[in-house]
Amino acid sequence: MRHMAAYDVIVIGVGAMGASTCYELARRGVRVLGLEQFDIPHALGSSTGFSRMIRMAYYEHPDYVPLLKRAYELWDELEKASGQKLLHLTVGLYMGPPGGEVVSGSLASARRHGLPHETLDRAQLAERFRQFQLPDGWAALYEPRAGFLLPEKVIAAYADLALRAGAEIHGREPVLQWHADDKGVTVRTPRGEYAAAHLVFTGGAWSGSLLHDLGIPLQVTRQVMGWVWPNQPQQFALGHFPVWAINNPAGGLDYGFPMHPENPGLKIAHHAPGRPTDPDKVAREPLPGDEETFRPALRRYLPAGDGPLLSLRTCLYTNSPDHHFIIDHHPRHEHVTIACGFSGHGFKFASVMGEVLADLATKGKTELPVKFLGLRRFSDEEE
Repeated sequence: MRHMAAYDVIVIGVGAMGASTCYELARRGVRVLGLEQFDIPHALGSSTGFSRMIRMAYYEHPDYVPLLKRAYELWDELEKASGQKLLHLTVGLYMGPPGGEVVSGSLASARRHGLPHETLDRAQLAERFRQFQLPDGWAALYEPRAGFLLPEKVIAAYADLALRAGAEIHGREPVLQWHADDKGVTVRTPRGEYAAAHLVFTGGAWSGSLLHDLGIPLQVTRQVMGWVWPNQPQQFALGHFPVWAINNPAGGLDYGFPMHPENPGLKIAHHAPGRPTDPDKVAREPLPGDEETFRPALRRYLPAGDGPLLSLRTCLYTNSPDHHFIIDHHPRHEHVTIACGFSGHGFKFASVMGEVLADLATKGKTELPVKFLGLRRFSDEEE
C-alpha cells in the first residue's frame, strides 16, 4: 500500500490567493501543502498582465473597505518581508455621470468610512488631469491612496516566502480527485495521495470543476487587456498619470494604469464579463474584435493616448452570480474552505484573503469581516 503523506492543511491552487494562504499558514507553523496544476506563477489564469489596481473607495460595496484597510497593511508587510517593490501608490480617478455606479458608489464608500477624497467637476478635472476629456456634466472622484500591484511578482514573492517558512508547494501537479469526511480530507494527484485535517480551495477559474457539488454557478469569461504607445507618452508616465476607471455607456467600465517599466506601453482594458469560456479551452491568441473592447475609450476620453497597438493579452474572470466574492466553509464538508468567484476585482485582496483563509482553516472562524461574502446570501435570495 502506497504511503499517504499527511499535512495540517492542503491548499489547491497556488495563484494569488493560494500563495498568500500558504505563506500565512506556514508562518503560523502550520504544515501546509500547496498544489498547483501549472507553473508558479503562470499566465493562464486571472493574475497576469503586469498590473492590478488597488483602491480604497470601493464602488462595488462599502463593506469591502475594512478588508481593504487590512489588505494595505499586509501589502506593506509583504514588501518588507520580500525586499521588493510590489505596490505603486499613485492616485486614483473614478469618472462618469455623478449618479452613475462608479462615481456615486465610490463616493458612498469614501463617505461611510471617512476616506480621503475629493470630488471634481469636469472643469476641475481638465485643469489637473488634462489627459482626460469628459462629456459635459460628468464628474470624478479623486482618491490619493490608490495605485497598482505587480501580480506575477506578488505571487512569486508569496510562494518564495511560504517555502522559506516551511511550506511544501508542488507545481505542475493537478488534482484528480478529492474526498472529505468527518475525519479530514484526502487529495489524489498523478504523483500521489495526500491527507490533511483541512482543505482550502483557491482554484480560480477552475473552481467550478473542482467544486462541482457547490451548487452555485460560476461563469468563467475571457477578458482582454491591451497596451498601446501613446501619441504623447510623457503625459502617461508613472508619477504623472493616475490609475483610473470610467463608466462605459454600453455597460461596465473602462480602466487603465500609468506606464511603467514592467511592460512597455499604456495599459487599458474593459471591466465587464467577457465571452464565456472553458478555462481549459480558452482562446489565448487575439481574436477579431479584441482591440475594439478598449479602443473606443481611448478615442473618447484619452485621445493623447490613442496610439499604435503594442500587445494584447488575455486573462480570466470567474464570475459569481452577484459578482461578489464567495468566502465560506463548504456547505457539505466542515473540513473544506472555499474562496472563489472573485469576478475580476479580487487581486487587491489577496494579502488579506491569505489571513482570512488561514483563520478559517485553523480556527474555523475569522475576526475579519467576511460574513457578507458567505454562501448564505444565495439561500436567502431563494427564500
